[in-house]
Amino acid sequence: MKKKSEHAGIVHPEQIPGEDERDVRLRPRRLTEFLGQQVMKENLSVFITAAKERGESLDHLFLIGPPGLGKTTLAQVVANELESGFVQTSAPAMDKPKDLVGLLTNLKKNDVFFIDEIHRLKPAIEELLYIAMEDYELDWIVGQGPMARTLRIPIQPFTLVGATTKAGIVSSPLISRFGITCRFSFYEQADMEAIVRRSAGLLNVTIDADAAALLAKSSRGTPRVVNRLLRRMRDFAQVLNEQSITLPVVRDSLARLEIDTLGLEKQDRDILKIIIERYKGGPVGAETLAISIGESVETLEDYYEPFLIQAGLLQRSPRGRMVTSLAYGHLGLTPDSAKNLLFDEP
Repeated sequence: MKKKSEHAGIVHPEQIPGEDERDVRLRPRRLTEFLGQQVMKENLSVFITAAKERGESLDHLFLIGPPGLGKTTLAQVVANELESGFVQTSAPAMDKPKDLVGLLTNLKKNDVFFIDEIHRLKPAIEELLYIAMEDYELDWIVGQGPMARTLRIPIQPFTLVGATTKAGIVSSPLISRFGITCRFSFYEQADMEAIVRRSAGLLNVTIDADAAALLAKSSRGTPRVVNRLLRRMRDFAQVLNEQSITLPVVRDSLARLEIDTLGLEKQDRDILKIIIERYKGGPVGAETLAISIGESVETLEDYYEPFLIQAGLLQRSPRGRMVTSLAYGHLGLTPDSAKNLLFDEP
């Protein structure tokens, strides 16, 4: 299977290696700077204020949502609001229980401990985490065989922030230990435009209102995508000697990048066209479709399909994948006109 980084198109929300360093100055540091997700922010503000007034650590926080919506950023914002330290890791980076022990024993009182991709924790590490979350202690076995004994190691009260894109595969015992759950949704158009304006200011570039609106519309409701596109618009405007990012610049740049107003790249559109042209609009099995586009089934299901389904262009059924009427309309086709493109499978 190919790695995600090999498929990382501009409008796909997965993290590109090295991108985090470029995005540091665009990340909000306080809840007031964090745009969108209004209800979730208001509730978090209450919980944080109450915890600070009591002098306690915030309840453990579980963040759920698609990639690129700001889970890592919100974890850092929570630490800033609590005026606490921030320690970050990811589940795949912890190979053995001792890795977790080393991190937890170095935490200071009320620190925020962030675990990304928490659904990928190994069972032995997860079980060690249970006691740490509930009792702020660690069970550690010393010795072997008949001489083995268990030591209880006290640790400082802390707030665990776990983030996942796949809440359905996180174990129930782990989920039940989180006191606060936040579900991210895709951002509204107005929030995306506000993010564009804020990021443009931080990058010291000017962008016209209509250009910001088109850029926001083409970014899949995802801040990571809109910030990535904004940097590319800045590049095109600079080379074209434009003093600001205008609507014509954005239109021309998106056309060059083969990105349409729904945020679909060429490969996304090709998937829809293949289903229409080769398989009469579906249904077609995932394996057959993956072979047709030259990708693995895992890449198709994890990388391309989520947004196509969320945008209402693709459906999954027990018999396979099917395009919707919206897909025909977006591609400028109708089921009747598409019949001329069809050919029977051998």
